[in-house]
Parts: sequence; structure tokens; C-alpha cells
Amino acid sequence: MEKVIVICGPTASGKTNLSIELAKKVEGEIISCDSMQIYQEMDIGTAKPTEEERQGIQHYLLDFISPEERYSVADYKRDAKQAIKEIVAKGKIPIIVGGTGLYIDSLIYEIEYPNIEFDLEYRTQLEERVAKEGLEKLYEEAKAIDSLAIQKISQNDTKRILRILEIYHATGKTKTEQEIESRKNPPEYDYQVYALAWDRQVLYERINQRVDHMIKEGLIQEVEEILKKHKHFPTAMQGLGYKEIVEFLEGHITKEEMIEKIKMETRRYAKRQMTWFRKNKQTVWLDGQANVEDNIDIIIKKLNS
Repeated sequence: MEKVIVICGPTASGKTNLSIELAKKVEGEIISCDSMQIYQEMDIGTAKPTEEERQGIQHYLLDFISPEERYSVADYKRDAKQAIKEIVAKGKIPIIVGGTGLYIDSLIYEIEYPNIEFDLEYRTQLEERVAKEGLEKLYEEAKAIDSLAIQKISQNDTKRILRILEIYHATGKTKTEQEIESRKNPPEYDYQVYALAWDRQVLYERINQRVDHMIKEGLIQEVEEILKKHKHFPTAMQGLGYKEIVEFLEGHITKEEMIEKIKMETRRYAKRQMTWFRKNKQTVWLDGQANVEDNIDIIIKKLNS
């Protein structure tokens, strides 16, 4: 069985740097596993690695979807599997890198996503209810339907809260029931999963510094350009940092409030990521504060065993 390396962990934990240095050592190519880095034009706020940062390493599933398009977990699984096949065919090692737990689980647990026909009229009704009644009411409804699924997401995650309601509306089954039924096939590859662990306060400080750097690099201007160019954002503007800047640009919050809100929501997201990755029993935890070379040695030793 072909080996595939997975490097996951919370935002700002150093996944990009580790993966690029590793790829150089093992003749690897990188498949992004980030639900926001897929979008074109959204570079600063997603911490998308630049061409210079990639150091000539081939990257897949970056920067290829318009902000106006929807992109599902099923889409990701299909595209990631295709990328793995291409890399293996070259005789190279696929390295999956990112912090989107749902995407990672779709691969390592071979979760099949049934082709559910969603009711666009129902989706419009839900969106209108969010605008009129607030998201909290729909969050409670989703919690009553699928308490397990709701534990994994934020109370502010409009997209995934509505998804729980839509799946139940379309199929009569909960999202959790769908996932349990879908884990029937054994994994196609030998996924070797690593996650970067950090002292929480140190990680939070790194997150705060990253947000300040993003603002300095022009994140507000990036959002303004996207809003000028595109009219419809089914998912893209729900991304961390983007929705807060939209709030600021619409005059709902001050610039200082916006920056603090991005930092707070990103710290909360990192905490949820850590919880998510801890439940994956096969994960090998690496010290995020250790020397990159030491972590690479651990990965290579297991790869060659």
C-alpha cells in the first residue's frame, strides 16, 4: 500500500514550513488540505504560501476555485485522490497539508459522501431566517437534530449549521448517521498522520502576530478588491478574517474591534482544531516548538520503517 504523509494541526502552527522542508528531503509533492486556500484572490487572509515560499515544490488544490463557487467535502475528496494518484505515478511521496479536519477525515477514513440533491428553496428559506431571527435559533434547531455534529463546529459557523439542517431535510437522516454509514471501505492508502502541538498561550500569541501581519500586508484591501469584482459568495466570505472585514467595511464595527474579533475567532478556531485532531487515534503528535529537522527525522524514520 502506497504511503501518504498527512501534516495537520491548528492554524499558525508551522505546517507549511515543515511540509516544504520535508518535501525537499523525501522527493515529495504537497496537496493542500485547507477549505479557504482553494479560493483564487484570497491570499493574505488564508496564509496561502507564495511562489517564493513554495521553493519550487509542486502544490495541488491551491488557488483554483472562484470565490463565487461552492466546493464541498466530496469535491475535495475526489480532487485530492486524483492528486495523490498523479504524485504516486511520478514516483514521489504525496504530502497532505492543512488544518481542515473534515477534509482530512474524508481521506484517512475513506468517508463516502452520497450525492444528496439539495433543495435550493429550502436553503433560501434558511438564509432568510438567519437574517430575520439570527443564527442562534437555527443553531439550537441543528443541535436538537444532531447533537454530535454540532459539537464539532462553532456557533458562528453559518455554513455548517445550515448544512446539518439541509442534510436532515433532504434525507431524513442526520449528518452523523450519514457519516457512520459512509465509512464502509478500507483506506486506499497508508496514511501516516502527524499533528503539530503547541503550548496554547504560545500558539495564541503566534495567531495574534499573524493577524497583525495580515492587516499590515493589505488584508482589508484584498477583501475590498474581491467585493468589487464578485457579487455572490456562497462560502468564501464566511472565512475567518474575511467576514469580520466585511462587517468593518459595512460600518458595523470599528477597525480595532475588527482586528480583535479576528484574533479572538482565530484562537477559538485553533482550539476546535486541536480538539478535532486529538480524536484521530492514529495521529502522531510532534512538538511544534522543536527544531524542524528533528520533526522531519521522526517522519522519515516512520516512512522508512
